[in-house]
Amino acid sequence: MATFLIERNIPGASDLTPEQLAQIAATSNDVVCDLGVPYTWRHSYVAGDKFYCVHETDDVETVREHARRGGFPADVVVEVAATIGPGTAGT
Repeated sequence: MATFLIERNIPGASDLTPEQLAQIAATSNDVVCDLGVPYTWRHSYVAGDKFYCVHETDDVETVREHARRGGFPADVVVEVAATIGPGTAGT
């Protein structure tokens, strides 16, 4: 499966309550179960007026279908080409 980064513009995202975030997560989980294809939601970051989500599946169309069924925006969807971190420097 490929890894995708999804940017979702959601005004007031940082002001959502834990209960609202739990409802969004439950909706996402339900959609993942109903997609009928391999799909994993790894995690999401909430910052400012955006969600930044990390999902794994076979293609971008499936990411967009998840968003459509869940009623979530998917303003930017990009496939991850590589992952790096401090250890990548080899020092």
